Amino acid sequence: MSGESRPMATPPAGPATTSTAMIATLGLVATLCGILIVSAYQGTLEAVSANKRIVLERAVFRVIPGAVRMKSFYASSAGIVPAEGPQPKEGVLFHAAYDQAGQLKGIAAEGAAAGYADVVRVLYAYDPARQAIVGFGVVAMRETPGIGDKILTDPAFLKNFEALDVSLTADMKTLANAVKTVKHGSKTQPWQIDAISGATVTSKAVGKGINDSAQRLLPLLVPNLGRLETAG
Repeated sequence: MSGESRPMATPPAGPATTSTAMIATLGLVATLCGILIVSAYQGTLEAVSANKRIVLERAVFRVIPGAVRMKSFYASSAGIVPAEGPQPKEGVLFHAAYDQAGQLKGIAAEGAAAGYADVVRVLYAYDPARQAIVGFGVVAMRETPGIGDKILTDPAFLKNFEALDVSLTADMKTLANAVKTVKHGSKTQPWQIDAISGATVTSKAVGKGINDSAQRLLPLLVPNLGRLETAG
């Protein structure tokens, strides 16, 4: 026998994977993922929309006691249109709330302004007969627990929204008096909000959010209130 070792045979190489094949595979995977995502979105969209509607209705009914039905609209310089249709240019969203008999109980709308930690989003109730805000709630906020969140629990602060004046000027183009948050204990006018001591920044966010929203909405809404008197 020879002492020389023989070299091991190299197995035949398989077909090389081409760049085109790799790209095609990645494209197929991406397409399948896209189909799955779209299918999942479409499959849950109706349920998600229904849940959002329920949450909104509950919030509206809390700030407008006695309401059992709600319809959403956009107000614009062209008038009032249902929210289910196309949004008009510069349209302002609001919600009309009705009682069991189909009579208008009030209007609910959102306002938002920067607070201490983040944007404070509020929902307020407008009574057309009194030209005043008569209810208040929070949609979302991240203010300091125990301080900023007092806007939801402080009785004196909530009293501001029993009849907060938001009447319009004679020409209905703007609020007769801007809603303004004042230092705790210094409120003298029905359009002022008495701030919570120690939570002035959050209190001011509430006032600014309501004022900015009412300044936009009410001049567009009030001239067209006749269209909302009954649920129809």
